[in-house]
Amino acid sequence: MLHWGRAGAVCERIVEFWRRTLERGLEVMSIDLREFSGIARRNRWELTVLLSVTLLCGLLIGTVLPGPGAIAAKIGKDSATPLAIPDPVHLSSAFASIVQSVEPAVVNISTTQVHTTVRRPRRPRGFGDPFDDFWNRFFDFPDNGPTAERSLGSGVIVDKKGYILTNNHVVDGATKIQVQLNGDTTHYTAKVVGTDEETDLAVLKIDTNRDLAVAKLGNSDGVKVGDWVLAIGSPFGLRATVTAGIISAKDREGVGGQFQRFLQTDAAINPGNSGGPLVDMADQVIGINTAIVTQTTGYQGVGFALPSNAAVNVYNDLIGHGKVMRGSIGVSFQEEQSTNPIVLKELGAPYGIVIEGVEPGSPASRAGLNPGDVITEVDGNPVKTGSDLVDRITHAKVGSKVRITYLRDRKEMETNVTVEARDRVFSGSVNEKEGSSDGSSPEKFGLHAQTLSSERARHLGMQGQRGVIVSEVEPGSFAEDIGFAAGDVIVEVNHNSVDSFNGLHRALSDLRKGQDVVFKVFRQDENRGLLTVFLAGKVPA
Repeated sequence: MLHWGRAGAVCERIVEFWRRTLERGLEVMSIDLREFSGIARRNRWELTVLLSVTLLCGLLIGTVLPGPGAIAAKIGKDSATPLAIPDPVHLSSAFASIVQSVEPAVVNISTTQVHTTVRRPRRPRGFGDPFDDFWNRFFDFPDNGPTAERSLGSGVIVDKKGYILTNNHVVDGATKIQVQLNGDTTHYTAKVVGTDEETDLAVLKIDTNRDLAVAKLGNSDGVKVGDWVLAIGSPFGLRATVTAGIISAKDREGVGGQFQRFLQTDAAINPGNSGGPLVDMADQVIGINTAIVTQTTGYQGVGFALPSNAAVNVYNDLIGHGKVMRGSIGVSFQEEQSTNPIVLKELGAPYGIVIEGVEPGSPASRAGLNPGDVITEVDGNPVKTGSDLVDRITHAKVGSKVRITYLRDRKEMETNVTVEARDRVFSGSVNEKEGSSDGSSPEKFGLHAQTLSSERARHLGMQGQRGVIVSEVEPGSFAEDIGFAAGDVIVEVNHNSVDSFNGLHRALSDLRKGQDVVFKVFRQDENRGLLTVFLAGKVPA
């Protein structure tokens, strides 16, 4: 039997032989070869076994490892497979179907506003008209011609005949309004059917000689906080842009005007989205995107849309009358103070609205209502918030009567009050002209004014003050020449008290051409507070 220990010793001796050979060099190679031959003769069986094992191992390795052909075949078998584009799969088709349904009714609105009144640059005292051309050319003053201001917005078609809902601020003051339909490069000139500043809504009309795609308006009262919504419009002029979010809050007050209670959403709304629709998951428009709250100029997660129910009421008034007819009885209040539970408890009322002001000559005044009274019901419906009172009065038909239940000195009382047009109640009947037709009037002086309401007086820090507030001063007019500014409150004309627009009209009608006139005016200055200013001049011819 072969002894494997001896074979290992022979192997070691052979290895040692070759090591010594390499160290000693070629000159002794012949001697070493004779030594190697002797080793082989003495241990031929062990050497034979060793060589056999070596050959056997080589054969086994050759059969396991692939040759060059096998390696090439293996590489070809594992080479990359070309990619293929799969058939489209709509994992969330809800949003896409809504967009396909509503987007054709969303339009892009571009407006142009031409400013024709450009003030001339100031020139040194003593230089008259003959020097105008020299002065402007020498100092390279720009031409005083008209300038154009352009802006963009969105809108939604609600009638196939071409009637469009949008925001009033999108078209306010525009001299040209153009509308582009979705997927159409044609610019259609639009005309304004009517606007409402109180809700910031406007209705436009375009003529296309064909029926247009329309969006269906839903019932915004059914919207719940957390509902998914889509905002569609043209932010920054990028047409047909869709963003998604949820309803963050409802009935959000304190953002806009008295008649604006918004739906709040976190769907991205940016400049250019104004007037576009806010759409629910039933393909229905439940709001008109109107405003954002931001510390920059763009979206920060807080957007507001006017509920569709309010938009429907405004739209119907605008297409029917060209303006919104809102009723009023002539009372004013501040929600926070007028619904304070401690105040209501002291006045003996479980709920209600405390009247803070009653407009002189208004329906409420004629019916005997006074500041300090607590209105608890309108036509039997409880009044627990300001909206309960305002909504029922403003939606009542002008000329109709409402039954007001109120508390005075802890005693419940009732009175019937006739609802009148709000703009008449709070404007001092600005359309009613008194006095001689050839006499002076606020308009002839370049003044646009209205009776100062108790609510407006309070906001100006003039609580209890009577007078006429200036809303606009015509450029180049007598009023501008003597220093009037919008927001001024006229309280006297030539030492005669003025407490209403009609009173101002009478005072100016008594003036003669060339007569001296002095106006006593209260002016709220941002830095110096409430000022008393006297503005004087000669009545123009």
